[in-house]
Amino acid sequence: MMVVLAHNSPHALLAEISPRTSNTLLHPLFGNNISFSSNSFEPIALHQKGKLTWRRKRGVVVKAGIFWKEDSSKPISVDMEPIENMEQLDEILRKSMENGSASIIVDWMAAWCRKCIYLKPKLEKLAADFPTVKFYCVDVNKVPQALVKRGNISKMPTIQLWKDGEMKEQVIGGHKAWLVIEETKEMIKKYYR
Repeated sequence: MMVVLAHNSPHALLAEISPRTSNTLLHPLFGNNISFSSNSFEPIALHQKGKLTWRRKRGVVVKAGIFWKEDSSKPISVDMEPIENMEQLDEILRKSMENGSASIIVDWMAAWCRKCIYLKPKLEKLAADFPTVKFYCVDVNKVPQALVKRGNISKMPTIQLWKDGEMKEQVIGGHKAWLVIEETKEMIKKYYR
């Protein structure tokens, strides 16, 4: 697979190909040359949203698509900072109140929890959508139990929204990941500034 940005344009061409072939494809909409393997490809179809399908004469199908490159100044994801003790949580809560009661999200998780590991990168992508909300994670097996009790955690993953120094709402992630992310997004929007 290769991604090639169109020259002086926010458009890009994405091509999936077999690594053994070699040829150059002239993109019909932008006139950009994309080099890849095969002796001869012929266009089969131009789909909606710029997706192209090409067939090599021997029957191998190659797919190419155009997509719009979003604003590159906005991060795709933001790493969650780990919370390791009670003092660190207290300091984070104090700073959030100094910043006009900004909300924070705390992902209570465990390294052995498969759903927790699966949700973490999705939450980090969600963090990029809410730049004024700080996202943190707590590995419950690596912190003092007093911290876990302070969060009143009994199931993992638990995603909590804290504001004004106290926990306001939480999502317990025992169901499908996309639902957990949607519920977390709605919870953030309710308190978002």
